[in-house]
Amino acid sequence: MTSASYDLAYVQAGVASLEAYLLSGELYWPLDAAPLPGEPPYPRLTLGGLLLAVRRASGRRLSPAEVTLLRESEHELEATRRRWAAAWQGKARREFTSRLRLWRDYLNDYRENPQEHLDRYAYEARRRVMLELLLPETGETPAAELELLGALDRVLHGVFAQDGFIWEAELAPAFPEAPYWYLWGTPKKGL
Repeated sequence: MTSASYDLAYVQAGVASLEAYLLSGELYWPLDAAPLPGEPPYPRLTLGGLLLAVRRASGRRLSPAEVTLLRESEHELEATRRRWAAAWQGKARREFTSRLRLWRDYLNDYRENPQEHLDRYAYEARRRVMLELLLPETGETPAAELELLGALDRVLHGVFAQDGFIWEAELAPAFPEAPYWYLWGTPKKGL
């Protein structure tokens, strides 16, 4: 579990590095930020990670000062997105492809050994959320990738049991069952 401070600091550091990241050839950018003691290290900056952190932060109970910080960061993010629209879209497209492969690989691992991989589902589902957040950012996503995502969703849906939100309860309103159905339960048997 992470805190509102964790998500906000990631968003602020990500937004501060966003222009340099967009103009680089890197897909995973080192972030110049350290989490509070007891919290996990920050992942590298990606658009999917940044969009996820914004969504998570917006779903948390924030102080008025934290709400102001988040709104300012969102405003700066949007300005950078508009200024570097082609670079943003290109990064989003590359990341969508990368995250889709990672999600497919996890589901294949789960299929081969459900018991060994079920405990990772809540963490791995982040990738599926990032795919959802990235999709409108990519421009035109290749039909083969959309078909693969749909096929993976159908396979998961076939073994899925909706038994409650799998992340911190305070985040549930930010991730409603539609379209985030895969956060509202877990697979119950092999794929």
